[in-house]
Amino acid sequence: MNPYAAFLGSRDPLLVITSTPNRLNDLVRALGAGVDLPPGPTKWSAREVICHLADTELVFAFRLRQALAEPYHVIQPFDQDAWARRYAAYDAASALEMFAAAREWNLKLIAGIKEDELGKKLTHPERGEMVLGVIIETMAGHDLNHIAQIEAIQV
Repeated sequence: MNPYAAFLGSRDPLLVITSTPNRLNDLVRALGAGVDLPPGPTKWSAREVICHLADTELVFAFRLRQALAEPYHVIQPFDQDAWARRYAAYDAASALEMFAAAREWNLKLIAGIKEDELGKKLTHPERGEMVLGVIIETMAGHDLNHIAQIEAIQV
């Protein structure tokens, strides 16, 4: 099960994940100093969303590699809100650089994944059994979800 499938729809996940770093750069540039302004009292600012994307890209990097290396890998979930408590330490530019570098590294790995490996089974404790290809689809839907959040911020 991919909780971000609705965001992806029929779009090609590889095209989405390849284009995300440039789209985020454009959004950060357009927001300027507004990158630090949360759109509401319990909402993340664009900077915090980008910090979350950087953290999550590290998680996806590990998940992809573990899924390829181990039979029936069991994904380790994480508490995004607990991780977010430390986002005050990071500026948007550093978070975006981290995200872009990790994404480029992941794209190189994904480019070498064979078609039959995309069907390799793994388990997510909260989402059940899935295949490796779902991780890539999740990455894309996750990107689109958070890009939409940043696009909705009005400064």
